[in-house]
Amino acid sequence: MSEFWLISAPGDKENLQALERMNTVTSKSNLSYNTKFTIPDLKVGTLDSLVGLSDELGKLDAFAESLIKRMAQSVVEVMEDAKGKVQENLLANGGLKEKMKYLKIDLASFVTRFEWDMAKYPVKQPLVSVVDTLAKQLAQIETDLKSRTTTYKTLKTNLENLEKKSMGTLFTRTLSDVVSKDDFVLDSEYLVTLLVIVPKPSYSQWQKTYESLSDMVVPRSTKLIAEDKDGGLFTVTLFRKVIDDFKTKAKENKFTVREFYYDEKEIKREREEMTRLLSDKKQQYQTSCVALKKGSSTFPDPRVKVTPLGNPARPAAGQTDRERESEGEGEGPLLRWLKVNFSEAFIAWIHIKALRVFVESVLRYGLPVNFQAVLLQPHKKSSTKRLREVLNSVFRHLDQVAAASILDASVDIPGLQLSTQDYFPYVYFHIDLSLLD
Repeated sequence: MSEFWLISAPGDKENLQALERMNTVTSKSNLSYNTKFTIPDLKVGTLDSLVGLSDELGKLDAFAESLIKRMAQSVVEVMEDAKGKVQENLLANGGLKEKMKYLKIDLASFVTRFEWDMAKYPVKQPLVSVVDTLAKQLAQIETDLKSRTTTYKTLKTNLENLEKKSMGTLFTRTLSDVVSKDDFVLDSEYLVTLLVIVPKPSYSQWQKTYESLSDMVVPRSTKLIAEDKDGGLFTVTLFRKVIDDFKTKAKENKFTVREFYYDEKEIKREREEMTRLLSDKKQQYQTSCVALKKGSSTFPDPRVKVTPLGNPARPAAGQTDRERESEGEGEGPLLRWLKVNFSEAFIAWIHIKALRVFVESVLRYGLPVNFQAVLLQPHKKSSTKRLREVLNSVFRHLDQVAAASILDASVDIPGLQLSTQDYFPYVYFHIDLSLLD
């Protein structure tokens, strides 16, 4: 499953034993896979500031999730010819350890091996400053996303409009890819070549009558140059002075003169515009798809090298934006940007989850800071109800009312910005990685 439950309980002896009981029961019953979720010692600040941050983090959490879903959808749109490869592009930076920092791993692996990025979000800063850094980072990504996707959508729209013009009927479609210079008498003071649409059943009638529809029609000057399911496009050459008379007579015989003036420069411009738009659109993702065929460094199993309820190694220096950008050399510019910044936004989102656990745990369990966070990955959807019952039973002592009734809707707990259905005896947050659903 792509669903995770991030919970916390007080870190005293009694509750650590409760966590171990929970781990034993869920493992034996095959309900979930559990790992310790390490959150560093952050600066607590005042109670008032924590209450305010609880509300702000709730909003930032929702914004971050919405943003990464929009970015994931943008990857789908850009990779329209290779949608089966989309998930391979929704990856996160491999971690802070030196041996992994140049790798991209799947999202579940990143969550289960989460390490706080000390370089980006220094723990010595006040929590307000850390949250402000995250908010500004996500806001900038959203601004850039809007700008880049607007440009891409404009490109797609212009291309689609040109493609529609080239795929319509002979009455409406562009003729730049149908006619050639040899089809026309050009630069003549007296003669002009017209294009006439003739219904298929009337081909024979056209051949017999076109020379006599008006005076001064050049004999044997007609030629079929294009067809669709309803009719054909014929040329006919005549003197300029009889154009109006010829049009009138043609209409009476159900032949339609298509208004068209052969302009070699304009036709060349239109063809070049189509080629350019096709090339620009293709370049947004094509080379990345080629790169994907060569394989990518990912960890398909989210459980690889994760220490259940253990202590992960200390973080090392983080990977720079320049290093991450250089990984995408040779890829289309929009897809490369989406991949890099999706990873950045996703990593920020998980840090926001960690901050929410920290803040709510302090508000719920008090000072000094002493709690243990655990990440649970339910094995299957059908086991979530039983898993919830186990958790409520194990941690019932933390809040008898919540455990018994999952909190009556009329009860208001100051400082806890949780919907009533998400309130449990323990701190709980949900992480759903189904970003394309």
